[in-house]
Amino acid sequence: MSLRINDTAPNFTAQTTQGPINFHEWIGDSWAILFSHPKDFTPVCTTELGYMAKIEPEFTKRNAKLIGLSVDPVDNHSRWAADIEETQGAKVKYPMIADTDLAVAKLYNMLPAEEPGSSDGRTAATNQTVRTVFVIGPDKKIKLMMTYPMTTGRNFDEILRALDSMQMTAKFRVATPANWKNGEDVIIAGSVSDEEAKTLFPGGWKALKPYLRVTKQPGC
Repeated sequence: MSLRINDTAPNFTAQTTQGPINFHEWIGDSWAILFSHPKDFTPVCTTELGYMAKIEPEFTKRNAKLIGLSVDPVDNHSRWAADIEETQGAKVKYPMIADTDLAVAKLYNMLPAEEPGSSDGRTAATNQTVRTVFVIGPDKKIKLMMTYPMTTGRNFDEILRALDSMQMTAKFRVATPANWKNGEDVIIAGSVSDEEAKTLFPGGWKALKPYLRVTKQPGC
């Protein structure tokens, strides 16, 4: 099954480094960042998990939970976490899913549904497509998906930036332009008429084109 933006994130139960979870129940009323890794004890992923551990408070401020996934058992995750803390200077406090039967990777279309076997004997290369970030809203809908190759470390500051945009645009009738950062001007949504905009954006706007109306970020 392929997944698209606004699809309901598939629910699952799984073992994690913090015990068993039901994914939808674990999300609760929060946003969730599910990010997957092909294999424990891989160099690029070690830096990624360490960086996410460092900036986890930024996600917490935004009512977002982090959860990692790797096609390896819990014991491996725990030993890997010690390496991450030693080399990256940050302790991993978020849970890591042990997807030893490949069930979650298949459910989220990161491996083919017909892929045989379990995590035993698999390498990072055979799991290279298990390298996706999913941002999931409190409504359990997928809001964003990003997949990277194994040799390119992910930019998790971009996930924070995108989360800021998605949370704001879910609340206000605006969109964000290219390279937007929190606090910068935004675009009035095309579904808002000029008459509505007078009420919604009393500070006014600059119309570069009838379809491109720029205004101050709401709440700033």
